[in-house]
Amino acid sequence: MTDKNKLAAQRIYILLGALFITSLVVSNLIFQKFFYWYPFDIEIFGSKLFEISVGILPYPITFLITDLISEIYGKKRANDVVIAGIFASIFSLLIIFVSSAVPATSWSAIDDTTFKNVFGNSAIAVFASMLTYLFAQFVDIQIYHFWKRLTEGKKLWLRNNFSTWTSQFVDTFTIVFLLCSFGIIEWANFKGLLVSGFLFKVIVAACDTPFLYLGVYLFKKRFNLKTNDEINLL
Repeated sequence: MTDKNKLAAQRIYILLGALFITSLVVSNLIFQKFFYWYPFDIEIFGSKLFEISVGILPYPITFLITDLISEIYGKKRANDVVIAGIFASIFSLLIIFVSSAVPATSWSAIDDTTFKNVFGNSAIAVFASMLTYLFAQFVDIQIYHFWKRLTEGKKLWLRNNFSTWTSQFVDTFTIVFLLCSFGIIEWANFKGLLVSGFLFKVIVAACDTPFLYLGVYLFKKRFNLKTNDEINLL
């Protein structure tokens, strides 16, 4: 690969990393709002499908990006992005803590009470999210590369969905369990949120498969990659 192509690949990697980190941090900040989507008139454990946190909306993007990075740049580069995401989450938590500590002026459009109602649980949310995210993302990357080795770089749909479904169940179970344990969500909603959250992520994972195929196709065409080839940025 020429130096020009390596530079282009490096820039794309940085952009993917930025999109990944943004999706992760934003999901931690907006999680307290819940929304509903009722494609079916079904109730599971007292909760209708689907009643879920808006924080779930950007989160599946992170798994799509790590799968794309794993496929094109390799396991190490995918793990590097995960670690960067953890650092970004910790740093965002520090900013929220300092912002909550300083007093609002009398003319501030957002007073202390409103600010704390919106961001007051962010410390717990980020802590819980970091634990689940760290575990789930590493599970996703490990399973993805297991299937990639097993299929010798073929059957992209299989490793994309199998890795994401497994890691998303781990993620959904752990985050809902921790939020219930911290008293942010009532235990009565645990089963319903677990099933709704996981099924929603399964649907999103199935829908993002064509986008992964498109991304891999564009990378292979742009950088003249063959099956199982990876870009080495070093």
